[in-house]
Amino acid sequence: MPQASGSQNLVISLGYSDLLHLLGLGVRQPRLVIYKYDHNLVCPLRALPKLLFCKYFSRSSSSSNRDCTPMDAPSIAMVTNFGALPVLSKLLGLSPPSLLKKTLLIDTTVGTLPELPEDILMHVFATLEIPDLVRAGSVCTLWHSAYTTLRNLGKYKQTQTPCLLYTSESAGENVACLYSLVEKRVYRLTLPEPPLSSRFLIGSSLGFLVTVDDRSEMHLVNPITGQQIALPSVTTMEYVKPIFDDLGAVQKYEYPSHSARRAFFTPSIPAGCELREQLQIKAFVFHDTSTGSYIVALIHEPYNHLSFARVGDDKWTLLPPHHHYQDCTYKDGLLYAVDIKGEIHAFDLSGPAVTMKIIRGVDEDFYPDAVYIVQAPWGGLLLVSRFKEFEDPDEDGDPEIYVPHTTEIKLHTVDDCTERLVEIDCLPDHVLFLGHNNPLCLSAKDYPALKGNHAYFTDDDEYNKNRKSSPRDIGVVGLGNNSEVDLVSPQLWSNWPSPVWITPSLTAMNRSSND
Repeated sequence: MPQASGSQNLVISLGYSDLLHLLGLGVRQPRLVIYKYDHNLVCPLRALPKLLFCKYFSRSSSSSNRDCTPMDAPSIAMVTNFGALPVLSKLLGLSPPSLLKKTLLIDTTVGTLPELPEDILMHVFATLEIPDLVRAGSVCTLWHSAYTTLRNLGKYKQTQTPCLLYTSESAGENVACLYSLVEKRVYRLTLPEPPLSSRFLIGSSLGFLVTVDDRSEMHLVNPITGQQIALPSVTTMEYVKPIFDDLGAVQKYEYPSHSARRAFFTPSIPAGCELREQLQIKAFVFHDTSTGSYIVALIHEPYNHLSFARVGDDKWTLLPPHHHYQDCTYKDGLLYAVDIKGEIHAFDLSGPAVTMKIIRGVDEDFYPDAVYIVQAPWGGLLLVSRFKEFEDPDEDGDPEIYVPHTTEIKLHTVDDCTERLVEIDCLPDHVLFLGHNNPLCLSAKDYPALKGNHAYFTDDDEYNKNRKSSPRDIGVVGLGNNSEVDLVSPQLWSNWPSPVWITPSLTAMNRSSND
């Protein structure tokens, strides 16, 4: 099929059975679909086709003929990436290089859209990243039905590029802003009560945020689907004792209480909103494939101890009394936790009693400001250390605010034979995401919008977590040379709650009984 040039019209006529064959979907009712495109080479999006009209013929009924003809000033309802469908190169006559940045602009000023059957729409939608998918699902009733069916059937498995989630003062209390690294644009998502602006964000894993409300109670929230699940009450944690008022409602908390293991220090009596400023530090969500359940690990005070619960549990379980944990990951049935000295503890949570083994930490003097343990795409574990400088506030600034600034990233791998840590210089063709999210190491080849051998980081400094006006340490740093790149300038986000990385997901988690 020749490629149209200039502003010539390109008319594509094909049998519906041929279209199904090209998509690899098998044949149903044979139909004839005619698409007419304006292939305008001066279009700023690199010679992208614009749909002028679609004519639909059913071989069984002449009454089903339909015309879709745009108005003089077309409005574009959706921009969709069709990179995974080689059929479009055949349909549109585009060369493979053009398809590297290809987009199909679909005009919706007319009353009727081209009606592809739902199974084909689902096949196309399954290739999209979630921001595009959600946008496609809002175009019309037919597309929303295909989007909903795809999501409900659990057939959507497309790999997602992490996005930055943050709040904006102008967007509203219940609105989350999602900055797409692929499209360099912002989406707005409405979340369930209580308002996002009133919560702490202490974790992001598997597409779920871990939030803490003003009563210090924790919830999992999926900002894409709106699903919200209550985690076990803060009153079930070992160091927290509720104090009730005359009506039986929790008024304050005694924290920390004197546990059976150890007395820490004189208990304080904070209110709910004050308790969260002292207690919860960082949380992680992991999928246990052996049981199909979800595990939430929580690093908390006093002394950065570690507790866990499964979604649906009615209480938190304190793990053996080690302390100063900084980060966690879950692999092959083991929960790995790393402390500030780089020592890794592996907890087996599968048996009736928790067991633990220790992987030796870094030998040399080791004083990072943050430590992360990361699953590598090649199957091993990485230890990532983050070093920061803290700038003194300006003379006119708040003396309680110190601005963190990431200056260096160091890397160690875990040697499987010796179970020791070995320092490495860089991660060619790989990308790190660090912060309050479950840390990620991704292949840059699978995520072309990302910079290989770089770390994308957000602020997770415990000192600043309660300071709403404190500037945030967010950016991109080169691994090996520690060169710095702005994520976006000027910054888009407000500083409260601290922005986090999230990998969008349509997963519907089994709800707890108290959700």
